[in-house]
Amino acid sequence: MTESYVYGTVAEFDDPTALVAAADQAKKQGYRIMEAYSPYPIEDLHEIIPRHNFVPPIVLIGGLIGAATAWGMEYYIAAIDYPINVGGRPLYSWPMFIPILFELTVLFAGTFAFFGTLALCGFPRPHFPLFNLPEFSGVTSSRFFFCIEKRDPLYDSEGTASFLRSLNPIGVWEVEDT
Repeated sequence: MTESYVYGTVAEFDDPTALVAAADQAKKQGYRIMEAYSPYPIEDLHEIIPRHNFVPPIVLIGGLIGAATAWGMEYYIAAIDYPINVGGRPLYSWPMFIPILFELTVLFAGTFAFFGTLALCGFPRPHFPLFNLPEFSGVTSSRFFFCIEKRDPLYDSEGTASFLRSLNPIGVWEVEDT
């Protein structure tokens, strides 16, 4: 038998204006861990529900690690481990390091981007809790949903549900994560 717990409380709206107004009211009430779901992007929502994008710093760190790895590896091989003096040229000649340095920078940055995105998205997660709600299938065509998650410090099952009902939604449900 699987144990279930509450994921959050969800309200369904029939137009994007009501969804934006609900998100704005929730933010004014002090809720912070919330999410809006719609069949298409809504311009005003990103200002109300800001999301910090952690992928660019992850990619930068990956690229820097790749560049440091390439430079360290090439310097060690060319100047320390197996130095070859050809025609009086210096052992450390940085222009010849650039192609491999570039390649490893791109390789590490791309790898960090891929795995960082997977980690930030919570993958692998084959089942999202809102899929337990039969009405949520309308989000891909014509419905708009607003969820306040239980992780929010202000979340109270009864209080949050009554707050969402005060916004005149089509319906309000408590979603369980099994």
